[in-house]
Amino acid sequence: MATINFKSVGVTAQKVQESTVESSPVPIGIKTPLQLGYNDGLFVMHYDLANQLADNLRNLLQTNWGERVGQYFFGANLKPLTTEFTSQETFDSEAVVRIKNAVTTWMPFVDLVDFISEVDRNENKNTAIIRVNIGYNIPALNVTDRKIHVILYVI
Repeated sequence: MATINFKSVGVTAQKVQESTVESSPVPIGIKTPLQLGYNDGLFVMHYDLANQLADNLRNLLQTNWGERVGQYFFGANLKPLTTEFTSQETFDSEAVVRIKNAVTTWMPFVDLVDFISEVDRNENKNTAIIRVNIGYNIPALNVTDRKIHVILYVI
């Protein structure tokens, strides 16, 4: 019978193959408005989180209550303000409150910075185009000084 001490046993070297796997970027979400994606899937996708959140914020601002199935109160609900448009001051004061409430409820990680609106009545005196620029930051992603541009049509 043989007695072997494990302290004197060596380790056999195994050949380790290094594999180089090219990592492709992982898509985060679908870019809106929808576009056909020929190389990266059925639709064009977002690969950057800051761009995806900007897209989501724009969709939040342009959505009115009742347009999202299953979430009636999703959106900033700005379209009713355009149907009762009387002056830019009343529009601005109510729009700021609605935007702040929507962002606080649905995207609390976004810090709103400023709100600038411009009413354009060049095409017709009875109708107008309201251009809204909103500045925002996303501190968790170190995203600062971003702007989003939304166009609303007064009916």
